[in-house]
Amino acid sequence: MNRFIRFTAIAALSLAASLAHALDIQPYTAAALGAAQQAGKPVAVHFHAEWCSTCKTQEKALNALKAEKGLDITVLIANYDEEKDLKKQYKVRSQSVLIVFKGEQEKTRLAGDTDIEKIRAALQAGL
Repeated sequence: MNRFIRFTAIAALSLAASLAHALDIQPYTAAALGAAQQAGKPVAVHFHAEWCSTCKTQEKALNALKAEKGLDITVLIANYDEEKDLKKQYKVRSQSVLIVFKGEQEKTRLAGDTDIEKIRAALQAGL
């Protein structure tokens, strides 16, 4: 029994370590964005609308990138229809926009792009 517990603990720690250096997708909150920016961490905001087919394709690409090692960035999913102040702050005029930051500095922005290679490159710009 001790071997099983030890194996399970090692497996859990290994999984946690591998996920610590992978793409993390979370719902947008001002607190999460502010904390990442103040800490100088890479963070992206994806302006997503449920009714947007382009947004859904981008979401699939982001999910496909979740397991990629070395892509240590958090993507915050902002509801395009509800986050009016955030859209105004970053001059976002349409859904399916991805803005990548390193701390508070905007590194790049994609609008309506669904190509996984371009999304990966944009996310890497924040690293």
